[in-house]
Amino acid sequence: MNKTELQKYIAEAYSTVPDFPWESTPDAAVYRHENNRKWFALVMTIPKARLGIRSNGMIDIVNLKCDPLLVGSLRSEPGIFPAYHMNKDKWLSVALDGSADDEQIKMLLDMSFELTAVTIQRRHKEK
Repeated sequence: MNKTELQKYIAEAYSTVPDFPWESTPDAAVYRHENNRKWFALVMTIPKARLGIRSNGMIDIVNLKCDPLLVGSLRSEPGIFPAYHMNKDKWLSVALDGSADDEQIKMLLDMSFELTAVTIQRRHKEK
């Protein structure tokens, strides 16, 4: 999956359009929940070296929130890295260069969407 395909998928699956909050990185797209404004995806282009890739050039990535219990094992999968510029215990960076499986990206996107959604806490009344 590349950056364009991901952005099209997000628009269709979540009816969300990006915002671009930083003047210094005008192409960095933040996808948020409408009701709580929390991010569930951040799409940007960064130097490959920032991910530990020994190659010159830039790479498109998406940062996604992840269940902390899964972060470590997912980082061993192709195209998945410790989060760039985010909490590495709760976020992952996924390369948008075809190295990560499309279905896995969609699953991680769904997880990120759910983990950042509004939670309703219920109080149980004792009888």
